Amino acid sequence: VQLQASGGGWALPGGSLRLSCVATERTFTNHHIDWFRQAPGKERESVAGIRWNGEITYAESVKGRFTIFRDAAKNTVYLQMNSLKREDTAIYYCASRRPWSNDYDNWGQGTLVTVSS
Repeated sequence: VQLQASGGGWALPGGSLRLSCVATERTFTNHHIDWFRQAPGKERESVAGIRWNGEITYAESVKGRFTIFRDAAKNTVYLQMNSLKREDTAIYYCASRRPWSNDYDNWGQGTLVTVSS
């Protein structure tokens, strides 16, 4: 298993959750790793990504609320989600791709995030 996602659960609006994506050392070192999400009835969308060189991107909908970061000692990429909104409810996936490719060749299993009161 190249990627293993965890950390989903239930949170109140305004609450926080942290997702984890554990990668193999090779994947962590040589790939871009992104978080995606898919809400019921909606298409999958990119949430945040961290490049092999540390460059970070965010979807506009999560800027200022979500933070992606990594821990090289644990080969893990995290997604810290603060100020959660009901519309953040979705299955979250981490995925990786080689820097020269637009195709994501490794996907972790989804982890469900539910934001409700």
